[in-house]
Amino acid sequence: MILAEMTMQQVEAGLQTCKTVYIPFGSLEEHGSHLPLSTDTIQAYEVGKRAAAQIPLFVAPPIPYGNCRSTNAHPGTISISTTTLRGLLHDLVRSFYRQGFRNVIALTGHAGGAHRMALQDAGEELLDTLPELRMAVVTEYELAKEGGRGLVETPGDAHAGEIETSRIMHSHPHLVQGSSPEEYPSFPVGILVRDKRRYWPGGVWGNPARATAEKGAKIEELVVARVVELVQLLEEGRYV
Repeated sequence: MILAEMTMQQVEAGLQTCKTVYIPFGSLEEHGSHLPLSTDTIQAYEVGKRAAAQIPLFVAPPIPYGNCRSTNAHPGTISISTTTLRGLLHDLVRSFYRQGFRNVIALTGHAGGAHRMALQDAGEELLDTLPELRMAVVTEYELAKEGGRGLVETPGDAHAGEIETSRIMHSHPHLVQGSSPEEYPSFPVGILVRDKRRYWPGGVWGNPARATAEKGAKIEELVVARVVELVQLLEEGRYV
């Protein structure tokens, strides 16, 4: 059930069979010289749509901005504050709750540390204020990395590398612009730097050359399966 395409009567009817909404969070962030700025958003939204094709699930429109720190000096990266991100999740979940939704999966395609923690903190706060809410905050990349074991050849692959390039080669091949050099950035330990691009010039963390559309399809399938499991657990009320 893709919310952006539904009428109010369809939402009302859908709530009789499912009270779970999937909110995909992404980013507008550089992904090397070969992947689109919307890579994180694409991955998160595609997984939700595929999960909704398998089980009853409401899929909200994706949030295309995130908190991006390590890449904020790279061209095209547009970042929002963690305060804004937390407030956004707060407002969305409260509004969904008023509409009768009781289960929320906030899945983020962007895996930045501060970004993830902001969503998790907001989720914990919401649990304290909405008594019937059941919630999951999930990093899509973590599921992809887990699902890619045995498929992914690049140790430490993280950003715009083998995994993400494979994913976009599978779902949106027309958006892949060749490849980028293998890269593994090294920031100074404990020191906050202004010119982050100096330590991460190419915007890649991994080896895009090892990517294939076949790997992307298999990894996406495994991520979708995990999301389906989450929906079922929340609908069953097994965790409160």
